[in-house]
Amino acid sequence: MEAVVAATDLRRSYGETVALDGVSLSVAPGEVFALIGPNGAGKTTLVRALTGTTEPESGTARVFGEPPASVDRDRLGVLPQEFSPPDRLTARELIAYYAGLYGTAREPDDVLADVGLADAGDTRYENLSGGQQRRVCVGSALVNDPDVLFLDEPTTGIDPAGRRTVWGLLEELAESGTTIVLTTHDMAEADRLADRVALLAAGRLVADGSPDALVAEHGGSSRLTVETDVPAAARDALADLDYTLETDAGTVVVAGIEPAEIGAVVDALEAGSVPYTELTWTEPDLEDVYLALADGAERERTGGPLEPSPASGVPGGAE
Repeated sequence: MEAVVAATDLRRSYGETVALDGVSLSVAPGEVFALIGPNGAGKTTLVRALTGTTEPESGTARVFGEPPASVDRDRLGVLPQEFSPPDRLTARELIAYYAGLYGTAREPDDVLADVGLADAGDTRYENLSGGQQRRVCVGSALVNDPDVLFLDEPTTGIDPAGRRTVWGLLEELAESGTTIVLTTHDMAEADRLADRVALLAAGRLVADGSPDALVAEHGGSSRLTVETDVPAAARDALADLDYTLETDAGTVVVAGIEPAEIGAVVDALEAGSVPYTELTWTEPDLEDVYLALADGAERERTGGPLEPSPASGVPGGAE
């Protein structure tokens, strides 16, 4: 089966900054493919190369087997990360404007209903909340009912209820056969929507697979966090158990433990008269994969760990 979206050895630099360093990928018909990675990893540059708005220095990008710039625009939907439509138009007028750019398009009111803005059609874009504005932008990318949809950070700034509306819409589109390529910093979004997730770091594709496969391979083990005022005493009490222990201020983490085995930890703590305030068991998830792989790629590139953004607290910042 021929890939709907494909890249082979894409390379792109901006001065001394390498944005894409030999990226290759393929996206099958009807697949939802999510790109994750730190700020500056090259995600937006990759989307631009795949949609024909950035020309790579070398390598090839193909959509439906053609160079992106040659593809019938009616078949593509694109939502860039930065999108500033005329803010004096109403939500309905904006959707109608973008509908007019295509040979055939959906009714604006139907699109507004799909993105949860049926009651906001007469509100000027400038008077919508930030999340509502982003949903209008999502609607503008859907108005031509595209066969393949590129979304760069589609739910940035959208509240939880609106985010779920967009997620449900994207799931419906995928079920109907639309191929979707999206970038996101939201690991829950990638986990819920994507058939496959690829982590991009320092311009290179570090890992690629289903969310479950990536978690199994890179997420680490399940963990029980013991919150206690005497972590050293807790560690001593648990030393005879066959688990890896990690001590931090106020906690001891028991790695590789299953729920049925928690009783042994409780018994050991009680036998050692160790007080604790809370036990929390967690399974590894896509965020653990992100942190492990992105940190590993950053250490390889710079020799130091992945640093959180001062503004957001999220590793690598928000792109």
